[in-house]
Amino acid sequence: MDSPQTLRTLGALRAAVASGAVLRRTVKDEIRQNLMRSLRAGDTVFPGIVGYDDTVIPQLFNAILSRHNFILLGLRGQAKSRILRGLGGLLDEVIPIVPGCEINDDPLAPICSACRARIALEGDATPVAWLRRESRYVEKLATPDVTIADIVGDIDPIKAARGGLHLSSEMTMHYGLLPRANRGVFAINELPDLAGKIQVGLFNILQEGDVQIKGYPVRLPLDVMLVFTANPEDYTARGKIITPLKDRIGSEIRTHYPATRQGAMVITVQEAWLDRRDDGMSVKVPTYVREAVEEIAFQAREDKKIDKRSGVSQRMPISSLENVVSNAERRALAAGESVAVPRVTDIYAALPSMTGKFELEYEGELKGAESVARELVRAAVANVFTGYVESANTAKVVGWFDSGGSLQLGDMAAASEVIEQAKKVPGLLELARQAVAGPSAPAPETAAAVDFVLEGLYSLKKVARSDERGYHSVEQRPGPRRPVRQAEEDFDEDVPQGRKKYYN
Repeated sequence: MDSPQTLRTLGALRAAVASGAVLRRTVKDEIRQNLMRSLRAGDTVFPGIVGYDDTVIPQLFNAILSRHNFILLGLRGQAKSRILRGLGGLLDEVIPIVPGCEINDDPLAPICSACRARIALEGDATPVAWLRRESRYVEKLATPDVTIADIVGDIDPIKAARGGLHLSSEMTMHYGLLPRANRGVFAINELPDLAGKIQVGLFNILQEGDVQIKGYPVRLPLDVMLVFTANPEDYTARGKIITPLKDRIGSEIRTHYPATRQGAMVITVQEAWLDRRDDGMSVKVPTYVREAVEEIAFQAREDKKIDKRSGVSQRMPISSLENVVSNAERRALAAGESVAVPRVTDIYAALPSMTGKFELEYEGELKGAESVARELVRAAVANVFTGYVESANTAKVVGWFDSGGSLQLGDMAAASEVIEQAKKVPGLLELARQAVAGPSAPAPETAAAVDFVLEGLYSLKKVARSDERGYHSVEQRPGPRRPVRQAEEDFDEDVPQGRKKYYN
């Protein structure tokens, strides 16, 4: 038989089902069997999901094969919503429905009164429509103001008056999101934010197939897979999942952040907007810059000044890398260069994309979000730098600064200017080319490598740097040093506390 969408009447559909040309099954069986076929064929079931192959994905497969409703527990930015949306790919391409039905009724087993009455009247001549898989995934973000009418439905008095119906009739019901997801997947994000009485309506209609609307019992034996997401902290603090609903959720699957820097880089490159070719400009992001951006998130997740309960989303390195590239573009445009190569110092220009991505503990609040972010960048660069450059190889460069040398580089300096300045420092250009860029690297890449070496030495506290990008010895101090005075003079009791004199 050709595509099932050629079937246009209930009679033709009955014949196709009887011959086996069209399968008739529940949503959970449909998803289960399609998953089995994909696994047998070796297909990628959830494209774009990275780092979960040995942890989350096997548990997810087990839940689907068990025909469970399930919940994904994880901190923000752990691809929970993306996984749920991927369930739509396990649905059949099309399914038959009664045309015009708000709840996608099965023509062979309708559950709403209107469809049953229509089929009883028209018989095998009843028209059949086909619903595509994209329309069978319904998602709702739970908020405290969501009502039972939003989720399940409500009585429509106008419909009752026009049809001369009693208010307790199913024909008077205006369906909510859950019934409209019938024969599909219904996802609720941030489940603990949903009011307890709404959660009661969910488990009741799923388990017993009935619900009370304005005091009237309504039978709705829905065919739906129900899936949820929640933050583990919200699970017990901001809200809670009522016990009867938790009991009816078959599997609880915990997500996590990427375990390795390389895995995180794959996610960031996949999600970040880096393909910029406007006005003939091209972008080439060095690997060490990608690593440094990614390492910031890893450092933040371990930093005591950052609230671990709220997490540090993978969106932070994604947004940061986009800002880093934009700053490199801006510099290349000003310098008339055709290739934008981001430098490590461009990461500091991306601080606005970081400070809103983490919550601070009390100690962090005292320092301020920007100061904490700068510390994270410095720690990340130091960590990455030690993987590229051995400490012994930096002695010649550090020695030049220790002997009184200084180097001034602007954030907007062109690649040629950076290279010319680097020639003043014995061994700097050679170290940058040998460790990072390569001997025949173009000027923008060589300049970025020089910047990486200088910032790496600064991050390891082997050289000092001013806010104006002046590199000098860690022993140097701007301006003349002031003598140390006696403690009695510095802390004279007659001097107001706000005007005590401190000397270095």
